[in-house]
Amino acid sequence: MLSLVIFLPLAVALVLPAVPRRAVTWTWIAVTAVELALVVAMWIAHGTGGGVSFETNARWIPSVRAGYHVGVDGLSLPLLALTAVLFAACAVYSLRQTQRVRAFAMLFLFLETVCLGLFAALDLLLFFVFFDLSIVGMYFVILLWGHEDRARSALKFFLYTFLGSLVLLLGFIGLYLGADPHTFDMTELTRTPPFADSPGLAGLTLLAVGIGLGIKTPVVPFHTWLPPAHTDAPAAGSAILAGVMLKMGTYGLVRIAMPMLPDAWRRYALVMLIVGLVSVLYGALVALAQDNVKRLVAYTSVNHMGYIVLAVGAAGYVSGDGGADARRLAVTGAVTQMVSHGLVTGALFLLCGVLHDRAGSYDIGRFGGIARGAPVYAGLFAVAAFASLGLPGLSGFIAEFQIFAGTIGAGATATAVTGALAIAGIVITAALFLRVLHTAVLGPPGELTPLVTDVRRPELAALVPLLALSVLIGVAPRVLLDTIEPLSAAVVALVGR
Repeated sequence: MLSLVIFLPLAVALVLPAVPRRAVTWTWIAVTAVELALVVAMWIAHGTGGGVSFETNARWIPSVRAGYHVGVDGLSLPLLALTAVLFAACAVYSLRQTQRVRAFAMLFLFLETVCLGLFAALDLLLFFVFFDLSIVGMYFVILLWGHEDRARSALKFFLYTFLGSLVLLLGFIGLYLGADPHTFDMTELTRTPPFADSPGLAGLTLLAVGIGLGIKTPVVPFHTWLPPAHTDAPAAGSAILAGVMLKMGTYGLVRIAMPMLPDAWRRYALVMLIVGLVSVLYGALVALAQDNVKRLVAYTSVNHMGYIVLAVGAAGYVSGDGGADARRLAVTGAVTQMVSHGLVTGALFLLCGVLHDRAGSYDIGRFGGIARGAPVYAGLFAVAAFASLGLPGLSGFIAEFQIFAGTIGAGATATAVTGALAIAGIVITAALFLRVLHTAVLGPPGELTPLVTDVRRPELAALVPLLALSVLIGVAPRVLLDTIEPLSAAVVALVGR
């Protein structure tokens, strides 16, 4: 069933040229709806227990012990569900797409297969193949359907992230060579971590894996490709890039770096704490200075990804025997933040796309009083903004509360100090979103305000489920948390042993 979920979008993309033009988008929507239903069915069948389900392990490249090994657990299931939800939302949002619709749908279906495959992969080489293919797919989305300086932004995105993938490949080769026997299988590498007697080589391998995943996340100082890529990407492309593809980096930290290099992760956990803290504060402060609302949202992604890196750093900063429960809470918060950020920031980028569709601009200062002519849009933007800044009752609060409680309570001075300092990021994020709401949504009329009409039905149908899920997680998070927590306990046990 899992292989069907992974490759169904690609199979439909290959036959899409034979579909009549008027039915292309509806076919795309139907496929994403089926994908979402299948993922929900998998989640129900998996339940809230630990372990891997829907596992397939077939021979692929036996000479290097690389196989087609896929499966789902408490880490991959929430991200598979997030991927299915966001791709379905983007398909519905694109009902009004008029430029090369068939190619647009085919590329997004290809990207859906790639993203689902990466989150299900249990083999490093298979993970890398999907990781690299995601870069190619998003490059063409930005280049062919982007805005303004799209060629330069697409090239910068490709060069940065492709370089990161090459560094990541070096790390994967290091893990392969350090394993005894040599293997790319993630479960075997987790069961018997490489370099148990070679801390220097383990540190170098972690450096390569960390840089490769850090560029994709992205964290400071590897973040500079992100704002132009988001600014010039189409709305649906930005939603997938931020909502799904950025999670590939943080997912890799929890899936690969922590359990496969536990000793090195403990030794360098302080570095992760500092990188996370800098990303949190830098992303929020630079976002506060933006006049372009899409760049503002892009920099908040740097801020929110910083919270995740901070949490996984705290989970590895083992100090004595205490703090195990807090470290488990930090990992649970990190995974919850991946889901929350995907839903909320995906919605924010689609809302930015509505502005550009109506007025051709993202300049905050040229809008004002949008709520008068577009009250539904204003309400949706307000909910998304409050969710992003972590208001109680929304998913951002659940994620950030766990991250801060786990980081500060991890039992070490370093984690307590960095966690306390990172709380300033919430204050800055609140300030920047309140500025947008005050200026563009509630302020005096701007020159472009008359062009902004309220959301249309396809836009509403795409946005409401994303924000409704954020509210659902904020009010009743138990199903999500019960799924994640066994995985969190297993990861912390591996790092702390």
